[in-house]
Amino acid sequence: MSKLLVILGAGYTARVVRPLAAERYSHVFATSRDPDGHLNEVPPDLRIRFDLNQHNTWKNIPADCDLLWCFPAEPLDLVQAFAETIECASRRLVVLGSTSAYLPGISDNYPPPWIDETASIDEDRPRVQGEEYLRTHCHAITMRVAGIYGPRRNPLTWIQRGRVGSSHKFVNLIHVEDLAEACLAALDCGVPGEIYNVSDGMPRTWEEICRTAHDRWGIQSTRKTDDNSMGKRLAINKLSSLLKAGRKALVHTDLYRSLDHLRSEPPTT
Repeated sequence: MSKLLVILGAGYTARVVRPLAAERYSHVFATSRDPDGHLNEVPPDLRIRFDLNQHNTWKNIPADCDLLWCFPAEPLDLVQAFAETIECASRRLVVLGSTSAYLPGISDNYPPPWIDETASIDEDRPRVQGEEYLRTHCHAITMRVAGIYGPRRNPLTWIQRGRVGSSHKFVNLIHVEDLAEACLAALDCGVPGEIYNVSDGMPRTWEEICRTAHDRWGIQSTRKTDDNSMGKRLAINKLSSLLKAGRKALVHTDLYRSLDHLRSEPPTT
């Protein structure tokens, strides 16, 4: 590991990663297109202006640093040019991707089969093209991340506001604190060029989550859904091994216990 870490695209996840990373790196930098406007919680000397669309900001990335890439890796031509300019292949690089990279399974069986990191991906998606370029040409470690929840990002609020409704579709979730630890484990001991599914390992249907929200907290979705898709069930054997190598383990495997802890927070997202 380098003594420096740069978080490219410092948003929700970065707020949790930064203090943890500060225990392992001498300096943890955060980037934004408008660092002074969006990174008020970051000391000014650790803010970096960076915009993939603005070539003149690429030089702001320090030469000797590990990278945690937190925004969609697209479009491909800019991802390639940026990676070559700052010599990503010579750095420790972890890229946060999405489980939407996986192609929907074709099966009449329910529940859907478990999906591991060898499953087929949709290479027509611009984001997937960028992620795969970084993985295959720059030895990036790709984290395919499930739906992120945590403080100020509460699934109960999603239900209450009608963003989701009861259906048989499976959903995979990961608490932001577990995601942050997974990112640091990948930076520390992840295998270059490998893919890791990042989820709590407990896929649930929205029907179950909505029913529990109603029975336990009196929260009911206003959304009527006719979503007949099965969703996905992510296997996390590789993630478990990665966390074990980093002497960590998932903490938030009980979704409803975690939601209880979030209940006291004002619903903002």
